[in-house]
Amino acid sequence: MRTTRTRAAVYLTVAFLAAGALGALQPATGIPTEVVQLTQFGPALAVAVAALLWPVGTRALVRGPRARPTPAWPLLAAPFPIILLSAGPYALLTGAPHATDPRTLHHSFLLIALAQLVGACGEEIGWRCFLQPLLRTRFGPLTASVTVGAVWGLWHVQVLTEAPAYAAGFLLATIAMSVVLGLALEETGGLARLLLAGAFHALVNLGMLLFMDEETGRTEPMVLFGVASALLAGAWVRGRGTVTIPAAVE
Repeated sequence: MRTTRTRAAVYLTVAFLAAGALGALQPATGIPTEVVQLTQFGPALAVAVAALLWPVGTRALVRGPRARPTPAWPLLAAPFPIILLSAGPYALLTGAPHATDPRTLHHSFLLIALAQLVGACGEEIGWRCFLQPLLRTRFGPLTASVTVGAVWGLWHVQVLTEAPAYAAGFLLATIAMSVVLGLALEETGGLARLLLAGAFHALVNLGMLLFMDEETGRTEPMVLFGVASALLAGAWVRGRGTVTIPAAVE
């Protein structure tokens, strides 16, 4: 348990500090945040530090299980109901759709999509490929997933400066999506785990970019996003029979 705590503490310290440093550095690089946010690579740098300190253990965590992976399509389809259940009620609530024509963006949508995937993988190598399997050595899949989701949400420190309902909706969303990802990727390791988690993450980000306006700070879209994510997570838990999956032991 002490080793797990030490690794988790080092990872989280570096992930938070690196994200802050990269965020401060971004304006000097000229890279638009619409394309990619450099803070997303904080978790990747934290995994790199862990690999220097514990090369064998980190490699084993990131490599993951050798069991046959589950089908990819249910996970890659999951972002669409999240966006639909968020954007649909929001449009009804406000009386207007909030869709953005990709052609009106300041940069090529293809560039944005590719950059979003790269940035999402920069996060997911930390959250789903390192921290999730690290916690799975001590806890069951649901407990590990909820914990990772809570930390993932709190890592977005800037969200905590928004209205309490906004922050609560965001945390609900990260915890719920972490549950979906944690259960879906339970038996998937290596590059497949990273790409599937990154693709899910990027699809959600792109959906929010095109169909929501939560970045304005409005509370309603973020709360709806959290509720939609929670509804999907609830359905996923019921469908996966989480309580039957045993916790791993070191």
